[in-house]
Amino acid sequence: MTANDDETTATPRITVEREGHILLIGLNRIDKRNAADLQMLQELSLAYGVLERDPELRVGFVFAHGDHFTGGLDLADVGPRIDANGLDSVPEGGINPWQVSGEQLTKPVVIAVQGTCLTLGIELMLASDVVVAADSTVFGQIEVGRGILPFGGATIRFPRAVGWGNAMRWVLTGDTFPIAEAHRIGLVQEVVPHGEQYARGLEIAGRIAAQAPLAVQAALANARIAVRQGDAAAEAALQPELVRLVQTEDARIGMESFITRQPANFIGR
Repeated sequence: MTANDDETTATPRITVEREGHILLIGLNRIDKRNAADLQMLQELSLAYGVLERDPELRVGFVFAHGDHFTGGLDLADVGPRIDANGLDSVPEGGINPWQVSGEQLTKPVVIAVQGTCLTLGIELMLASDVVVAADSTVFGQIEVGRGILPFGGATIRFPRAVGWGNAMRWVLTGDTFPIAEAHRIGLVQEVVPHGEQYARGLEIAGRIAAQAPLAVQAALANARIAVRQGDAAAEAALQPELVRLVQTEDARIGMESFITRQPANFIGR
């Protein structure tokens, strides 16, 4: 048993709700600044699994209850669970939200952050597709100050997203940095007043959900091929994917929308 086993586990660490084609995934350990214990990691993985498998869901929206996005890992709970094979935090039916285990989410994720956003919070942003941040947010990739390295993808995605020097400045020092710096280097896409991040993030998620879902997933997949396999592999996939999509019902609906100038109601087929 760990020091946190006496905490009630009846209260979900992650809230999961549906709003149309959007899955709302909320970090819900407010009294601990949403620090992630094993229960939260497992519940978050299961929520991502639901997003991936349900054909009616087109986009995920990740946010946090309370004033802070996350204080990072609850090392008192998680630390003792790291064994010779690392940390096993993905139960059956789940998908690693940081997508560093070889399995990639095929649907886009929008994320809204505020207050304190440390370690795995930044890595969750980097594994997402669009980030909205409150002007209150303070970031920190502080693992080196705890004697470990970032293991949720920051060493891979942070330099790619913001440039080598911009990433190493924060990864190697463990210093915290403000929202202005996060926006300057491109870690976040939009900055809004504190309290407005949820509404703006949900609005963007809604815009994505309104598009043709097969086309959204194809565009996302091709961009990831370019990152993971190189431009040539992505280029080779473009025409076959175009041919596949042109034959879908959604392509017909999109063309009718263009001709009639009426909103398209895509069906995902």
